[in-house]
Amino acid sequence: MTTSVDLFKQDGKKSGTVDLNDAVFGIEPNNNVITDAVLMQRASMRQGTHAVKNRSAVRGGGKKPWRQKGTGRARQGSIRSPQWRGGGVVFGPTPRSYAYKLPQKARQLAMKSVLSQKVLDKALVVVDALDFKAPKTAEFATVLDNLKVAEKTLVVVEDDNENAALSARNLANVTVLTAKGVNVLDVVNNDKMVITQSALSQVEEVLA
Repeated sequence: MTTSVDLFKQDGKKSGTVDLNDAVFGIEPNNNVITDAVLMQRASMRQGTHAVKNRSAVRGGGKKPWRQKGTGRARQGSIRSPQWRGGGVVFGPTPRSYAYKLPQKARQLAMKSVLSQKVLDKALVVVDALDFKAPKTAEFATVLDNLKVAEKTLVVVEDDNENAALSARNLANVTVLTAKGVNVLDVVNNDKMVITQSALSQVEEVLA
């Protein structure tokens, strides 16, 4: 059984239906893989620029504070040793990358799962085209009103549709991506997904 959804025009009127590829939009969502993909993306977004100074990086401490023997005090080699106030930090955080990768099949399964979930939630809106002669934020806002989309929205356009991407980027609660840039985290973070028919074909071609 083929899944189909309504196809809309920019003015919000229905212009028919479009059949979805069940291999992409009709699978049973795998929540575990979705969670893994979201964690992977969020980890990759971490800057990892945290740093502390160890005893070699702290200023001072070149001279031995007192002689090795005969003072009755414990031996010390530097006033910048970790046990001293103002000394270096032991085993502190250093700059690092938190990025890691999941297997390709797992990433594809996660992508298919979130797209299928959008269909199950009736949160996928397919538009025949988003055609703007010039970047106009107000016109794009009107299109969203026509489509009755008021929640946080992910808009997916074809790769060469620059006017649509520029028109929507200043709208609050609207994220614009090209078909090549669709990812699990942005799909999950937005309540609705508006996608052009051309972009839909591109997504299906990659994932099917």
